[in-house]
Amino acid sequence: MKARLLVTHVVTTSKRNQLVEVTDAVERLIRDHRLADGMAIFYVPHTPAAVTINENADPDVQHDLLLKLSSLIPKNESYYEHGEGNSDSHVKTSLVGSSASWQWPVHP
Repeated sequence: MKARLLVTHVVTTSKRNQLVEVTDAVERLIRDHRLADGMAIFYVPHTPAAVTINENADPDVQHDLLLKLSSLIPKNESYYEHGEGNSDSHVKTSLVGSSASWQWPVHP
């Protein structure tokens, strides 16, 4: 098995609930390292943060996804006991997931 490069890319957010587009950054890393094929594995080690792959052609998709997550899992619930005040984030992460992968080139 051929060894592959491990690259860390830091993503910062400015809102409590936010989707961040990373496609350009990933494609730039692929070009910069001259990778012809492979698999990108996205992992967030911070437990109340999630990773998903979705379309970004229509900004309504982001809006709808964030709104649905917020309505299904509100920030405050009377039964939340986690002392940091981010129980909702942990629930959202558990449902959405903390990793995703993308293979290139894409073959039909």
